[in-house]
Amino acid sequence: MNVLVIGAGFAGLAAATSLAQQGHQVTVLEKNESPGGRARQFRSAGFTFDMGPSWYWMPDVFEQYFGRFGKKVSDYYELVRLDPSYQVVFRGGEAVDIPAAMQELRALFERFEPGSGARLDEFLRQAAYKYEVGMHKFVHMPGRSVLEFAKPHLLVDALRLDLLQSMHKHVRKFFKDPRLLELVEFPVLFLGATPQNTPALYSLMNYADLSLGTWYPMGGMHKIVEGMVQLAQELGVQFEYSQAVEEIVVENGRATGVRTATDFRPADAVVAGADYHHAEQHLLAFDHRNYTERYWNKRTLAPSSLLFYVGVNKRLDNLRHHNLFFDEDFGRHAHEIYEQPQWPTRPLFYASAPSQTDPSVAPEGSENLFLLIPVAPNLDDTEETRERYYHLIMERLEKHCGQSIRDAVVFRRSYAHRDFIQDYNSYKGNAYGLANTLDQTAILKPALKSKKVSNLYFTGQLTVPGPGVPPSLISGQVVAREIEKDFGG
Repeated sequence: MNVLVIGAGFAGLAAATSLAQQGHQVTVLEKNESPGGRARQFRSAGFTFDMGPSWYWMPDVFEQYFGRFGKKVSDYYELVRLDPSYQVVFRGGEAVDIPAAMQELRALFERFEPGSGARLDEFLRQAAYKYEVGMHKFVHMPGRSVLEFAKPHLLVDALRLDLLQSMHKHVRKFFKDPRLLELVEFPVLFLGATPQNTPALYSLMNYADLSLGTWYPMGGMHKIVEGMVQLAQELGVQFEYSQAVEEIVVENGRATGVRTATDFRPADAVVAGADYHHAEQHLLAFDHRNYTERYWNKRTLAPSSLLFYVGVNKRLDNLRHHNLFFDEDFGRHAHEIYEQPQWPTRPLFYASAPSQTDPSVAPEGSENLFLLIPVAPNLDDTEETRERYYHLIMERLEKHCGQSIRDAVVFRRSYAHRDFIQDYNSYKGNAYGLANTLDQTAILKPALKSKKVSNLYFTGQLTVPGPGVPPSLISGQVVAREIEKDFGG
């Protein structure tokens, strides 16, 4: 069977490779000049910048992915565990390293709140169960029918996953110190809702963070993409870049192929790994769409981001590979993303300095900085706004490092809403897909298979299982499995 995959992001790559393993002829059409989607990479002034994802969590998901093809992660890139995992800067400028070793982490919790070390053990024990069930069972379900969950052992699992309790209430059963609360709640900031509106199921992210650890592929996150592309090509997948799809052609309820700016490409099945909203609302005729524009407008989106890629011609003090600046009001910033969308008054921000770990990403004696402010989607994104926030966070970064930085910047590039739209056709300029709220989980997410076009499928962060690199890897595999069920080899 001849399958066309639209988009060479993580989900598209995983789908293409899995389909090729099944014996299908697979071609990937990518609108940009290189693979990776949001995980592209660019080089300038001697610096190498990962454009999007920078956290490598859930290493088992990557091992399982390459393992299904008889390969190992180490066949494609060198992985190192970071210690400390990251640094958190709390209010008042207090900087705390989060150690990789559990014994040291337990001692850190005790220092903040006596008795919290033992409670951390229980918190992570429960989180480990959620991770095992969530990441090894539920995320692999295609979400095509509620009957997928109608098995006694799965119903028992579901009851123990804390789906009806909020993350906010859950973590406060274990910890009281505001610094510990911010530490365990920060991963949900990128899931698309406040801790009050995020199911406690997502403490599985804390298990991924604090127990499985934070890792880094030497050479940058794009090394994962390079490995996935190499593996796909080994299995016969064809890649064509600078090939924006303009239409999914449908006849008699079946996709017969796609039309690009230059020609028509026939196909027996189509997998849309591009932005779901764009693929459905712009590439399909009205009668072939699953959802209306009104439906999409009512979805709760995860955040967008204001990003800065910065090259500095000197080394900087007091930085780690990952640095979280919680030196402002965590709750207020979350409110300004999710509940009253606006540009944040005093934003939290994240600074990645991969040159602290990897000398290949910056010239000798220089520092590579990736700066990120989580912001609401669908905001008015102007150059004046970007400039204001650049100086706002650089002032705080200089204070933390204890040295001037802006006068040593030799390269700077910003990236935000309008860039996400231009490069990825991102709905409302979002960066992370749909929020992981209870009413947007599993079968309540946009369907991975078209209800009106029998051989059209969707994959990526706007469908099951959700946003993030590991879920996107899984999404591509789930779609390939569904195609195999529907059509065979």
